[in-house]
Amino acid sequence: MTPFAMTAAVDEALDAERELVALETSVLSHGLPAPWNRRAAEAMESAVRSAGAEPAWVWTDAGFVRLGATGDDLDRLTSGGAAKVARRDLPIALAAGTLGGTTVSAAAWVAHRMSIEVLATGGIGGVHPRSGDVSADLMELSRAPITVVCSGPKAILDPKATMERLEELGVGILGFGTDRLPFFVVREVDLPLEHRADDPKEVAAAVRARRELGVASALVVCNPCPAEAALPADLVASAVRRCTDRARGVTGKRLTPTLLACLAEETEGRSLEANLALLEGNATLAGRIAAHL
Repeated sequence: MTPFAMTAAVDEALDAERELVALETSVLSHGLPAPWNRRAAEAMESAVRSAGAEPAWVWTDAGFVRLGATGDDLDRLTSGGAAKVARRDLPIALAAGTLGGTTVSAAAWVAHRMSIEVLATGGIGGVHPRSGDVSADLMELSRAPITVVCSGPKAILDPKATMERLEELGVGILGFGTDRLPFFVVREVDLPLEHRADDPKEVAAAVRARRELGVASALVVCNPCPAEAALPADLVASAVRRCTDRARGVTGKRLTPTLLACLAEETEGRSLEANLALLEGNATLAGRIAAHL
């Protein structure tokens, strides 16, 4: 019996040879509170479809890795009862029948396993300041030859250390419409990017070249948060410092959700608005790239 189960919409897209865009679900189960998580789900689905592709949420339930989600499924994922599932947790989650929202590391592995080229998310994980905690996302990006559309590392991270680790792991970084690193809810920080694309067709060309070369790592496309929603870098930096102090002793899977919740509190909800905007923008770009493939 296959451990993968697809919705009718995903099956129909495959039959029609329409490209899929994989979407990680920990952003719904752990990254955003209600009702923001449900709003994000609706916005991302609509954005992917408007761009000409089909959204394929990646999650676990009842012994299967699920691709695609109905409205009822999304209600369950956003209700607060799902586990956070990284790539290393997938076999255990399936064996236990766990309802789980997947991180980038798990969704990237599934996307590659199921031959889905493009994955959309908000911000990728990375190296946390002070603690040195490193997200499993980075290692998985080094061995999953897919295309990940994001707004750079999450703003709770050390951007320079994260970029250095990605370079060490051989992960390609491409700025979309920018020469500097997008930093999640901050539009960009003072870290130059070596490579840039200004059109989804250019990204698709790089994807094809990566396939032809047989490069076994991901291409990370960094798409800035929309300017009208982005937060000032100094505001976010000071909020993150306070949040990091408040989160002393929190480690592992609990650290990122704790810091993101604190950031929302410290910015009086502005980081939630920015997160919603960048998620929709990334889903749109991912759909456009997929459509060109």
